[in-house]
Amino acid sequence: MSDTSTIYKISIIAFTLFCSASGSACPVLECWFVQEKPGHGGGFSVPMSQEKSLMFIRTEAYSEESISEVHPPADISPSRIYYVTDPAGTFCSAPLNPPKGSVNKPKCEINPFVPHASMVSWASALTDSAQSPVYLQADWFSVATQGLDEQLTLSNIMRAPSASKEPKVILSVSSKTPVVRSRLGEPVLLDCGFWIDPSSPVHGSGFSIEWRYQFRGEGRLVLAYDGKSDRFAETSETGADIDITGLYETGNASLILEESQVRHSGTYICTVYLPHLLAQVAIDLEIVEPPSLSIYPSPLPLLVPGQVLVVQCEASGFAPHTLDLSWEFKSVDGTSRSLGQGSVTGHRQASDGTFSQSSRLELDSGKLRLGRGGDVTCIAKHDGGTRQASATLNVIGVSAPSIEDSMAMVAVALVLYGMIKFLSWTFSSSDSSDTDLKDKKEK
Repeated sequence: MSDTSTIYKISIIAFTLFCSASGSACPVLECWFVQEKPGHGGGFSVPMSQEKSLMFIRTEAYSEESISEVHPPADISPSRIYYVTDPAGTFCSAPLNPPKGSVNKPKCEINPFVPHASMVSWASALTDSAQSPVYLQADWFSVATQGLDEQLTLSNIMRAPSASKEPKVILSVSSKTPVVRSRLGEPVLLDCGFWIDPSSPVHGSGFSIEWRYQFRGEGRLVLAYDGKSDRFAETSETGADIDITGLYETGNASLILEESQVRHSGTYICTVYLPHLLAQVAIDLEIVEPPSLSIYPSPLPLLVPGQVLVVQCEASGFAPHTLDLSWEFKSVDGTSRSLGQGSVTGHRQASDGTFSQSSRLELDSGKLRLGRGGDVTCIAKHDGGTRQASATLNVIGVSAPSIEDSMAMVAVALVLYGMIKFLSWTFSSSDSSDTDLKDKKEK
């Protein structure tokens, strides 16, 4: 019993030390504070100003004593020093906390945020009342951060009492997969999670989720869920879903694409709506499918010296469209050399969105010094990997036979010589026997 009690006490001490270490692991984030320059009206090109800013972060609220222990650098304005309380430790992730002395830093931008009612139908029910709650009368900020090595993208909404520099994280939306690559036809998971401060009045007031797609200036609604009325908005998208159970239990708003297609490549924006608040993160999805290669004609016909043989390499079913085609020749003695790119055609796009492209090569045994032949290889370099296809080329009638050919010719000559000698001996023996028989009859 005493051993169990001792182990329990040690576990409690270890857990406490771990929590303390975790709390102290929150980084000091260097950010840019970006806002519109005062005195300028609206328009398409509103001038912006940016100032260096610093966020000191803790999972527990700051006190006067803890603030006095912080010594911000002198080159940053005191008005841009923030003492952030982050109860969930969303800012304390490893991708936002590089090793000391590291040259690479996470990206961080702070913007003033103005709470407002949402205009989209699947979130309008969150702000049925036309009155603005007293809770919104404060200073609000939006913070967007990107972790090292594309491991995290984070968007937080913070609230600070008016004229205070001690904001608290109210809403956090994040993704651990800012960049996703997938093969064609595979299921895809686009990670998105959110957290709401349990002590905030907006907690328990409902939420809405929106997934939107953008690519080259065009966009479409992929999925929208109204959490307050528990219903999905109608969209034209098929094969996209979210885990409703995980959504309510852990704030898992990840998008699930059942079968990836070329049209899915692009940017996906995950937006979480609360009453008068919203935060969003963007995830880039790239569908990468390497090409399938074929060489025509197949098999290659025999090539006679002086003759020109045209071969074609067909690359099909690849995405994206960037592809590098080239040719290589490996002779029978094992030496390899490049034959160049050949004549490359333009891209052709199939109904499923994949691309095809071909290269045409003229094989002249005299000009290209092909000898007695070898392997002709088509090489395709693509983002999805390098692919190769080979065909054997035989050149006949070459003047200089190889050692193997010479040995074969000698063997054939010996066989023919042996057959001739055998036939000659056979006929000679037959003639001799007939002569002897005739002489005996005459006697």
